[in-house]
Amino acid sequence: MKFCLLMLTSLALIGCSSESNYHGETNYQAGKFYNPEQQPNDVGPFGAINSIYFNGSDYPLPSEPLPVKPVLLNIMESSAEPSLVKLGHSSVLLRLDEQYILFDPMFSERASPVSWAGPKRFTPPAITIDALPKLDAIVISHNHFDHLDEHTIKALIKRTDHYYVPLGVKALMIDWGVPEEKVTELGWWQEAQLGQSLIAATPSQHFSGRSLTDKNETLWVSWVIAHDDLRLFFSGDSGYFSGFKAIGDKYGPFDVTLMENGAYNSLWQFVHLFPKETVQAHLDLKGHYLVPIHNATFNLSNHAWFEPLEKIEQEAQQHQVELITPIFGDVITLSSMDNFKQRWWKAYLPSSSAVQ
Repeated sequence: MKFCLLMLTSLALIGCSSESNYHGETNYQAGKFYNPEQQPNDVGPFGAINSIYFNGSDYPLPSEPLPVKPVLLNIMESSAEPSLVKLGHSSVLLRLDEQYILFDPMFSERASPVSWAGPKRFTPPAITIDALPKLDAIVISHNHFDHLDEHTIKALIKRTDHYYVPLGVKALMIDWGVPEEKVTELGWWQEAQLGQSLIAATPSQHFSGRSLTDKNETLWVSWVIAHDDLRLFFSGDSGYFSGFKAIGDKYGPFDVTLMENGAYNSLWQFVHLFPKETVQAHLDLKGHYLVPIHNATFNLSNHAWFEPLEKIEQEAQQHQVELITPIFGDVITLSSMDNFKQRWWKAYLPSSSAVQ
């Protein structure tokens, strides 16, 4: 679970929170944001660490490097239609017309407040920070270390025009050197204009915190991008809740849903999606193509590294969902989606594996 990342180092007391008040928000009370339907399971740091590192899977990491393709930006730039590429974990680069939008950029070696401890990535990013194009926008879902990375944000300040973040996160971005006028802070159901695109912060069921003292002081969101005829949904992190149907009713149907699928655990079942719930959420959203994210990069739970992919394949087949599983670095467009249904991970499964 995400807060276990904070406990892996003695520096976990370091944090930064906003002092703003959001009394107009329906999910804000006494200085904290909350989930109207479910609160995070309070399993405690040692319970989370025990679950992952002492009672985890026999296959937490792949036995050999997973495939990563170099990102061909020239394909994105020459395409007349929107294109996207999975860079690793939940980081996705989207191109709309001549705009580049980067979701939850995380390029550091560890999802941690320090470089010497915490979950270490076992799959490198599909592109380096230096090779990224100039960005029209960075979009952040919440402030956990595997979604909001200080090193990455600081490295991209001079090459990013604007930032869209949940309520409370703006103060942290400014503290890192992002000019205040370049940050738009949104609450659930609030919208902004990004060029010719509509960007909307929509609900999710999760939590926030970068230290032992700032839990839920900033908001967590999912995101909707509407551009011409394209509708795209980015889940961020979330448990299953009625909000998916509400988002689908308001903004759907969606051409593409980028859905969390990994780091689930029965100990924190209300704040992460199990594969079955990922597929159901996609259906609630009235999605067409489902692209699973949040997997094959970090060991953040007690399941095998490949289990989320194996299980979502089973669920997608059962519900006749169009499951798209590109290799990190693959550039995909709406017209090429059907070319990325190869289940690449099967070539890397241990011979004795059996997903229960």
